[in-house]
Amino acid sequence: MANSEVSRRTFVGAAISAARVVGANDRIHLGVIGAGGRGQHLIRMAKAAGGDKIEWVAVCDAWDQRRDEAAALIGSPVAKIADYRALLDRKDIDGVIVATLDHHHAHMAAEACRAAKDVFVEKPMTSQPMQGHDLVKAVRETNRIVQVGVQQRSIAHFIEAKQRFFDSGLIGQVNMVRTLWNANSGYLTPVPPGVEQKPAGLDWDAVLGWLPKIPWDPKRYFNRFAYWDFATGGQTGGLFVHMVDVVHWYLNIRRPVSAVALGGIYRYNDGRDTPDNINFIVDYPNLNVTFEATITDMIGKESADIVFMGSGGRLNIFRYGYSFIRADDPKGANPITSKGGPEPPHMGNWLDCMRTRNKPNADVVEGHYSAMSCHIGNMAYRQKARVEWKKEWDV
Repeated sequence: MANSEVSRRTFVGAAISAARVVGANDRIHLGVIGAGGRGQHLIRMAKAAGGDKIEWVAVCDAWDQRRDEAAALIGSPVAKIADYRALLDRKDIDGVIVATLDHHHAHMAAEACRAAKDVFVEKPMTSQPMQGHDLVKAVRETNRIVQVGVQQRSIAHFIEAKQRFFDSGLIGQVNMVRTLWNANSGYLTPVPPGVEQKPAGLDWDAVLGWLPKIPWDPKRYFNRFAYWDFATGGQTGGLFVHMVDVVHWYLNIRRPVSAVALGGIYRYNDGRDTPDNINFIVDYPNLNVTFEATITDMIGKESADIVFMGSGGRLNIFRYGYSFIRADDPKGANPITSKGGPEPPHMGNWLDCMRTRNKPNADVVEGHYSAMSCHIGNMAYRQKARVEWKKEWDV
């Protein structure tokens, strides 16, 4: 985008952002940028959370097939738009869901803020370390509501566990957290038949955006987690970000000290450049956080977990629920357990905050630092060295 266009949007957004606030009883008018599988999932979440209190205005995607699919899912007349900038120019949209490829998240969310829109932006919020700075600045300048899609912060049993074990002090001192997410079959998405040649209604240049221009690559488009430019390290930006965000939230920390990593392409030599097996150790003051992920082991049971090891006990928690074993119950005879809850509250929290103007559960500052823990680990993997935190990454 030309600098003059950026300047125009910045000026217009700053001028009208304060005026575009949803009233307590108003319908919220929504648009979607990125209408693939994740975008369509978020449409379902917004419909479940908002019901008849939301109205869909427009869907945007670089591929006409996905625009049509999203419009059909919404089930009411909407504008189908190819260029996201045309959607942002509309004055009849209050909030935008950004569910594009990773490299578009931060700049589209920032442009949406400056176009007087509140934003739900998918994780990871950034695909490169310095991208968070402009988005945080845009939010601070425009007072927009931006929710980052790390939905654990809104799920009931995660909130309950924080209050029960951390706010109370029951877990004691935590010096190690283990995170793991294996059995990732979704990271081996095959290319559908018939798209070896680019579909006529797909704007490949728009998909690439600010990335270097390359010829149509169906493997990169459909199996994006295998490629650094489309997905932030693959399993790291897609999975670790959720888990380290919970660690930050529970322990009230943000900045890693350093990171080391090992892994590689051990099995799927299919043109990918992100590792199919990866291990991180990200250290914080008096704390190590580990991460492991593989797409070699496809056995799904107990494949994802966050394990807080405290002097007062051990907490295993993820979307399945949680189990806490006290330190004075080493055989786990009397665990404290809870089952998992539904996902819609995170979208509901965003919609509620659009009305109240309260801070959302996962704001852009938290989104920046959770993504940065992925970035610093990714850098350690790619550089084959210990990477230390830099002051320039702070926001």
